[in-house]
Amino acid sequence: MGSRKVRQHVTKQSVVLLVFIVGLFFEAYMHNFNLVYIALFFLLGLAMAAIPVGILNIGKLRPHWEGCGRLFANEEGACRVRIDNPSSTPAWGIDLVCGEKSVKTPPIPPRDRLEAAIPFLAKRRGRTRPGPCRLESLFPLATVRFELPLSGIGEVIVYPTPRGRPLESFLRQMRSPYGHETDFDGLESYSGTENASRIHWPSVARGETMVKAFETERESETLLFDFHTCAAHDEARLSQLTLWVLECERRGVPFAIRMPGGVLQSRKEGIDAILETLALY
Repeated sequence: MGSRKVRQHVTKQSVVLLVFIVGLFFEAYMHNFNLVYIALFFLLGLAMAAIPVGILNIGKLRPHWEGCGRLFANEEGACRVRIDNPSSTPAWGIDLVCGEKSVKTPPIPPRDRLEAAIPFLAKRRGRTRPGPCRLESLFPLATVRFELPLSGIGEVIVYPTPRGRPLESFLRQMRSPYGHETDFDGLESYSGTENASRIHWPSVARGETMVKAFETERESETLLFDFHTCAAHDEARLSQLTLWVLECERRGVPFAIRMPGGVLQSRKEGIDAILETLALY
């Protein structure tokens, strides 16, 4: 990107400076004060010189859009921009702006680069495009705002909000325990979701309902989630499945999802592809 693409916008400070210059002009004209003339020409020269300095300061930069990490609806994520400064002078007062979000960057040394991240929040799942994004600078006088637009910003996928019952609740609600029960591991409080076969009836006779807990080997099994039965409506189902997908990924547990159009398998499609399918459903 060359300096010819830098946009310029006047600021409130430029209006103040203009009023001050006009006032000095009338003062010098009416009273013929040499010092006032000198101050007037000094301010005019300074204001005019600030424009090419500001253009050179931001126009030499080469911003590169590097995309976003995983984005979930109604959860703040981040998008990354690399700013290269190939010139022999530092760049001062650079802000990264995307939409209504703005991030100030430190001075960018000559022949160096800076990695900047800017927050991004999407209200809905699906495809979206961050931005518009740009670099901004008020250097050196704040009378002109210089802007350098970012190009190459592509679409991003926003996944459903991960929300719903935790995976452990799903495992307890299954008719048969998930995996192979091995050693008896004591008793735990009854949550209301466990199968009746796991209730410890002697504890019920004592007035407290407990369930039998077992050490469980889960690595050899594949969980099966069903789109239609996991929640009450489509958006809740997508959020619930997204939560379970992320928990399975964290635990390293293979899984499959029975969707209306077929079955998604984590070992075949991969986590990101499954999340994308849920986002675009």
